Amino acid sequence: MRALRGEDIRKTGSGNIGATNVWRTYGARFGIPVMALDVAKGFAPALLATIYVDHLAGVLAGGAAMLGHWRPLFMGFKRGGKVVATCGGAFLGVAPLVGGVGLAVWIVVFALLRYASVASIVAALSLPAASVALGEPWPVDVFAGIAALAVLVLHRANIARLRAGTETRFRFRRRAVTS
Repeated sequence: MRALRGEDIRKTGSGNIGATNVWRTYGARFGIPVMALDVAKGFAPALLATIYVDHLAGVLAGGAAMLGHWRPLFMGFKRGGKVVATCGGAFLGVAPLVGGVGLAVWIVVFALLRYASVASIVAALSLPAASVALGEPWPVDVFAGIAALAVLVLHRANIARLRAGTETRFRFRRRAVTS
């Protein structure tokens, strides 16, 4: 956002560099491309490693992408994003049906409740069950459990706000600025 708008996304909205904060702060025009890039950075390495090596290499590559999104090298390993879109991309690359289940769960929960955090948590928690139910190899099952735990841990503050009744519902249109 700094290059396009002259603003540091880490200093606006929630301070998170992920797609949800970008969308909330700058709208769909910037949020959709950021989401696509977050998904792609999980998808590409997981898919290539799975195709050319095996599922274990795919989940390791997907996990590395998630770690890189959470603590980006280019930001000095400081806070990055909450890994949801990158996690989704990794699962679409390593186990497309599991990733599809997670995506469908995210869409349904988000459409019903309009809380990106709740949709992210519920979708992440659906991954281990989907992986086992679909008979995925053990590395995918283990990765699903670890990824679900990671998303849950990274959403601790959101869970606290949900319990307090202060979590923000997602709005598709930015609020009008009043003078």
